Amino acid sequence: MADAFSALRARDEASVMRTYGRYPLAVSRAQGSRLFDLDGREYVDLLAGIAVCNLGHCHPEVTEAIRRQAGELVHVSNLFFQREQVELAERLLATCHCGKAFFCNSGAEANEGAIKLARRFMREVRGREAYEIITLSGSFHGRTLATLTATGQDKIKHGFAPLPEGFVTVPWGDLDAVRSAIRPETAGVLIEVIQGEGGVNPLPRDYVSGLAALCRERGILFMIDEIQSGMCRTGKFWAFQHYGVTPDMFTCAKALANGLPMGALLATDEVAAGFVPGSHATTFGGTPLVSAAAATVLEVMVRERIDDRAKRVGDYAWGLFTDLRQTYPDKIAGVRGMGLMIGIELAFPGQAVWRELLDRGFVLNLTQERVLRLLPPLTIPREDLARFASALGAVLGAL
Repeated sequence: MADAFSALRARDEASVMRTYGRYPLAVSRAQGSRLFDLDGREYVDLLAGIAVCNLGHCHPEVTEAIRRQAGELVHVSNLFFQREQVELAERLLATCHCGKAFFCNSGAEANEGAIKLARRFMREVRGREAYEIITLSGSFHGRTLATLTATGQDKIKHGFAPLPEGFVTVPWGDLDAVRSAIRPETAGVLIEVIQGEGGVNPLPRDYVSGLAALCRERGILFMIDEIQSGMCRTGKFWAFQHYGVTPDMFTCAKALANGLPMGALLATDEVAAGFVPGSHATTFGGTPLVSAAAATVLEVMVRERIDDRAKRVGDYAWGLFTDLRQTYPDKIAGVRGMGLMIGIELAFPGQAVWRELLDRGFVLNLTQERVLRLLPPLTIPREDLARFASALGAVLGAL
């Protein structure tokens, strides 16, 4: 089947824009925490579609919900009341302190909605000409013009100038820098409490609580991006719940529909009043099909306490990787994360290590050139993590 892969790659290169540095792998099917290539070779999936398939691939209840809904109603537009969307909103809001939800198609779109809501709330509800959003170095908020401008990584912005106004990025972890950046035009602060693309960097607890208090003190909005860290990934339903804070709004996407495209913006009732009919919209957001899938995802996560499982299995994985660090202190610079959102920072560029692990049957991500980022399905068996730790040890030992 090597010829089949080569042929597929050639067709891809001839017909699809070159915006991805693709892995040397074509996946033909998947189940649970397993991927299978065109030859039928099995891989342990430690990436879950980049924190998307939190319940694993082809979860039977989610698959059945999609099949059932596809035979009843797929799309009618948001001009109509939709039972499936309302049921999803009710289940989603039951996991947090927010009072209203807006559904869209992706994380970037959810963050765009948050930026728009912050600006409109300040102008129309509070009567302030405040529009500026403060973000942090190392952050990642999306690929649209507004969200890549909000992103605190210059490499993401290369080639897209002029960028939109209204964003200020300050150094990560420096509360005084945020305080100094706040001015009359400031509408809010947008953060990831655990930076994913930035290298799996959990923000210090005191820093996050300090940011929340500062926002309250200065009358600006406290906004959190849970695109990657939400939906039980870190051992709680939402990562900000580790920190004892309540954002005015937060965003989620990725794992919300376990593989179907969906994002959401959640806000308190007070802040949600910034939107009125006609002020924001989307054609495909919250369709009956995707809403039914997402509602089933939430049902399974709550019923089976997937957040608790992510914590238990994450603690187990943490023990494996910290043991590896003690064995190879000159090769592993650190282990970071929460739950099953884990970064193993190598002491050197990690491309060769990542490739050798792929050749051994383990699919994971390399970010910031040296951080092995693990975002496995939250249903992954412990044995898969033990096998990966053993393989990583063998690779490092052979260097």
